[in-house]
Amino acid sequence: MSAGVPPVAEMRTATGFAPVADAFAEVLADTNGGVAFSVVRRGEPLVELYGGLADPATGRRWTADTTAVLFSGTKGLAATVCALLAARGVLDPDAPVRRYWPEFAAAGKDAVTVAQVLSHTAGLPYVENDDVDVLDTRASAAALAGQAPLWEPGTRVAYHALTFGHLVDELVRRTTGRDTAELVATTLNEVPGVDLRLRTPDAQAERMAQIVREPDYRLSTFLTDPVRRRIVERMYRVLTDDPELVNSRAYRTSGSPAGGGVGGAGSMARVYGRLADCRDPLVPAPALAAATRTHAEGTDAVNDRPLRFGLGFELADPIGTYGPVAEAFGHSGAGGGRHGAWPEHELGFSFVTNEMRSEDTDTRAARLLDALHGCL
Repeated sequence: MSAGVPPVAEMRTATGFAPVADAFAEVLADTNGGVAFSVVRRGEPLVELYGGLADPATGRRWTADTTAVLFSGTKGLAATVCALLAARGVLDPDAPVRRYWPEFAAAGKDAVTVAQVLSHTAGLPYVENDDVDVLDTRASAAALAGQAPLWEPGTRVAYHALTFGHLVDELVRRTTGRDTAELVATTLNEVPGVDLRLRTPDAQAERMAQIVREPDYRLSTFLTDPVRRRIVERMYRVLTDDPELVNSRAYRTSGSPAGGGVGGAGSMARVYGRLADCRDPLVPAPALAAATRTHAEGTDAVNDRPLRFGLGFELADPIGTYGPVAEAFGHSGAGGGRHGAWPEHELGFSFVTNEMRSEDTDTRAARLLDALHGCL
């Protein structure tokens, strides 16, 4: 950590979890921003760690109330909402999208299912019309409805970085009359200790950490093909067009289920902890089992990264994204965020940071998860 950075603001662990605090201290010493790591089991916090700088430019410290942009960690919240809707019989993953959204059947997409949208196999990884505002979810959804898929849906898996949010939000609107942001606020925030938002009002903005990037931050670090690199640039416009967009009011109020979520590690760990709580699961067991079984896996057709998806949730993969646990699920976020559940141990965890690092060199979350596993 650079000179003048404050020490860890708080380190609390349950008996037997001190090695996680030791790993966190090493992670914190190596950061130029702020970091937080939380672990919750059956509603009880096992690990609550945070420290560093919420704003490196001003020296503002990371506190217990600090929140940060979750980037694609937001997709795990959207997946939870969809699993709840499936459990209530509102949204059928096996149904064609056109049942709920007739306009989507255009351009050869009449057979595309909700499950294919949720598992990133729909073949719509970016909006072809670059004039559509990247933060306008409804306009983007309308554009995607008229767009032909890049491949036969269901035959390839490729991460839909932003379009996942456009498509899911439209499905949620069509089936409930409300958007994903509202359902997160009214459903997930009912979990004790949870405060997550897809639209963060001005009154809450002062709690937010300022997002910064390590020097030479890179996207899609598994990819070397220059042709597909251009596709990536279109897919990740929210990160490539303007590096400061993610710190703007427009971004934090966009409501995007793909990456607009804002929250802290404690809140995210509590959501996943409730998903993994066998006594009182947030999502009924049959619906959660359906959402967390493998629906798509393989090498990303665009990014060349190994993937494994349930219905909106990332699942344990060959590169150990969710630690040394075979049945893990959750969702990661650009720059290093990692949020998920280890159902066997009935615990949820979350690593939140405001310092974005490239995936192929970022070991922060992995070190924490390895230490956590060693304590179980």
